[in-house]
Amino acid sequence: MLEKLKRWRWAILIAALFILGLGYSFWPEAVPVDTGEVTRGPMTVGITDDGVTRVHDAYIVSAPVSGYVTRIEIEPGDRVVARETIIARMAGRPSTPLDTRSRRELQNALAAARAAERSARARTQSAIASLDLARRELARAEALAERGFLPQSRLDAARTEAAARGAALAAARANVEQNRSEVGRIRASLNEPATGTPTGSGPVAVRSPTSGTILRILHESEGVVAEGTPLVEIGDPEQIEIVVDLLSREAVRVRPGAPVAITRWGGEEVLAGRIRRIEPFGELKISALGIEEQRVNVIIDFNEPLESIARLGHGYQVDATITVWSREDALRVPIGAIFRSGADWHVYVVSGGRAVERPVEIGHINDEHAEVLGGLDEDEEVIVNPGNRVADGRRITNRN
Repeated sequence: MLEKLKRWRWAILIAALFILGLGYSFWPEAVPVDTGEVTRGPMTVGITDDGVTRVHDAYIVSAPVSGYVTRIEIEPGDRVVARETIIARMAGRPSTPLDTRSRRELQNALAAARAAERSARARTQSAIASLDLARRELARAEALAERGFLPQSRLDAARTEAAARGAALAAARANVEQNRSEVGRIRASLNEPATGTPTGSGPVAVRSPTSGTILRILHESEGVVAEGTPLVEIGDPEQIEIVVDLLSREAVRVRPGAPVAITRWGGEEVLAGRIRRIEPFGELKISALGIEEQRVNVIIDFNEPLESIARLGHGYQVDATITVWSREDALRVPIGAIFRSGADWHVYVVSGGRAVERPVEIGHINDEHAEVLGGLDEDEEVIVNPGNRVADGRRITNRN
């Protein structure tokens, strides 16, 4: 037997080395993974959305009447004083320029109106003469009636005739006034001003209703405007707030007084705020993807000194994160370590150089951590972002 072993010793050795190499090549290698720890610390869950700053009390000054407004010379950022600063001046609107045909028609109408006025004056003179004659006839009839030489019926007829002549005179004089007014109207239509020059009564000053700063000019150039046309917007930049339109299903999760972190406003520091009011009315809006959404305005006040927000103005864009839950000593696991297996959350725990799959109970989740309610202990090591190669019981090695 020993002779046979000595004779085949090299073949046996080569076969053993071949089997060992083959086994080593097929032996599963350790999977490199990233790991993280289960820790205790502060954890916050919030809702982040775009917001826009606005002045708390903004006033839009409108044209009080229809007319011709002068050019607004003040600029955005200028200070105004209530009932003192003149924003613009308004006057009556200019008349419409006449073409040749309209002018000739008005000139003919003026000639006809003047002829009618002269005719009315002539009828007035005739009515005056008739009234004088009727009054003299009445005087003679009254004298004869006193002496009994004239019947009562003739006296009544004389009185009626005098009264009728007096009424005819009044009508003639009214006709004269009517024709005179018509002549004046047509003359006014012919007496058009130069193009672009306002007419009518003196200019009306449009004054600022409140003290503050001009935020924007809504109608700068001079020209004819209708009553109620917005001219400028006035507000106090020191009294500024933020409006965030949240989805209605997110708005029900926040409460007045909740803290807010304001970021991406242009500065590096994070500004603090607090919810003042949640409006009770939701508005339908269309998102950039064409999806109909019910949005609710949430009003946020700054909890910062004035010098910290002095660079923010009306209509600036910010990001607001509203806190809906927070805890100072939450047991937390990196969010990349949890995954779904069926209806439950699971993690891979590092134990003895191998991955051990374990179900866990998860509470609140934010962008970095998940709150652990059960299944993990503090300082345990878990695999972060496990790939398809990681499985329960698989050997692993820390990539770092």
